[in-house]
Amino acid sequence: MSEARIKSRNAPAGPSPFAVEAAPLPREKFSDPLVTAKGEERASVPLTKLDTLWLNTGTLCNLACATCYIESSPTNDALVYLSAKDAARFLDEAKRLDTREIGFTGGEPFMNPDFMMMLGDTLSRGFEALVLTNAMKPMRRHEAGLLALREAHGDRLTLRVSLDHHTQEVHEAERGPRSWEPAMEGLRWLSENGFSIAVAGRLLPDEGEQAARSCYAELFANEGIAIDAHDPARLVLFPEMDADKDIAEITTDCWGILGKSPSDVMCATSRMVVHRKGEPAPRVVACTLIPYDEGFDLGETLTEAAGDVPLNHPHCARFCVLGGASCSA
Repeated sequence: MSEARIKSRNAPAGPSPFAVEAAPLPREKFSDPLVTAKGEERASVPLTKLDTLWLNTGTLCNLACATCYIESSPTNDALVYLSAKDAARFLDEAKRLDTREIGFTGGEPFMNPDFMMMLGDTLSRGFEALVLTNAMKPMRRHEAGLLALREAHGDRLTLRVSLDHHTQEVHEAERGPRSWEPAMEGLRWLSENGFSIAVAGRLLPDEGEQAARSCYAELFANEGIAIDAHDPARLVLFPEMDADKDIAEITTDCWGILGKSPSDVMCATSRMVVHRKGEPAPRVVACTLIPYDEGFDLGETLTEAAGDVPLNHPHCARFCVLGGASCSA
């Protein structure tokens, strides 16, 4: 955790309970976009269709988690707030490309002063909208606006709440003290008011997926939260990531070995808009997980960003290919 995040109020004191256990990543891995450290042809992924466009609203967040892949915190503005005007330009282009869904991530999207304007604009254009949120105070300040959007657009608006574990102890070890009950209150409010909702959770190193789903199901039943924990679209359990830990590189031969296809990977159907601090305008990157790496910066427009993506990052292997995960619904 960076020094700025350590100084953040209510940051967790210890290491993440979800930490990846592996040897350090050798320096020679993921160093060439075309070939692996062993000299084999690196796998790449073509864009088949831009089904989901992600808008990163900025890295500022009300929490400073123990392991946040994007280093979000109350002090990190490495990705500045995306403006509604800039978002509209990308929504225009996405509409021409017949994009189905607009995803909002951060940071905490509800901290962006333009967020509700962007969300309303997205829904009024006919897109589906997926909002990733911790459901805490920043979201609760916009209850009236959210109710109005739900009334107008129904289930085209989905809010996915980050509830890292089905126990308060583990959740707060990752997200900091006093983070559990406000998140649960926000989740209960969304459920009670009929929103389309989902939860994003994580697995401890020795925790099986089915056991975790059963525990989440018990939690949701006890709390009166209308989520089917056995539906993978409604309870998303993400694999852990750590770019400093060793993982296999993905070669072109891996598709056959693993029984997978490039079309299974997130960057086959999605892109993300980010506005990095110090840059004059937003840019399009290949992946929600890799906003800073120049090798994944694809240009100023969605059309320009339609090229193939070499899987030249540990997250490509651990999260997407081997983990089989996607940030989209």
